[in-house]
Order: sequence, then structure tokens, then C-alpha cells
Amino acid sequence: MLSGLAGVVVPDRVAPALEVTADSPRGRAEVRAGLGGTYAALGGWALVSSEPAAEAAVGVAWLGAAGVRLAALALDRPKTSWTYWAYLGAEITFGAAALASSRRR
Repeated sequence: MLSGLAGVVVPDRVAPALEVTADSPRGRAEVRAGLGGTYAALGGWALVSSEPAAEAAVGVAWLGAAGVRLAALALDRPKTSWTYWAYLGAEITFGAAALASSRRR
């Protein structure tokens, strides 16, 4: 949780420390582990678990990403393309769906 918060609060310090680019072996490793392994394991757990908490965790993760993406509009003022908005829509949709599914169990 704390490393995730660091990525949210001080991304300009975290990104260089992790070399978050996919144009180096370390960058690819970080993307695989941080953006790949973390979320693959979370989603995999939700698929095989019978616990509603697993689906709720997936929903909260997606909605957390959406919330930070919205905050980044004010904090970072990124140039946005249709893909920025598409990702936001997907994060909200997937998060809400996962939370709704966890409550139906």
C-alpha cells in the first residue's frame, strides 16, 4: 500500500527510481512486476476465490485507479487523448461491476 501511495503522491521521484520505461531491461521488469504481476495476481485470486472480498478488492483497485486518474487532471494537467478517457471509463465500469458482483454473493 505504501509503495502505491508513493507512486500517487510523488510520481516524479518514484518513476526514476524504478526506471519505469519499457526501453530497458529494468523498465520491462518493473512494468511486468508492478503493472503486470500485481494486477494479474489480484485478478487471478478473484477468479479462483469464493470470497466476495476478492471481487471487492478488484473493484476497489479499479476505482482507485479511476480516482487517481481524475485527480491527475488537476495535479499534473496531462494532455489527454481519447485513450485517457477510455481508460477512465473502463476503470469506472470494471470497478463498479466488480463491486456489484461482490455484493451479489
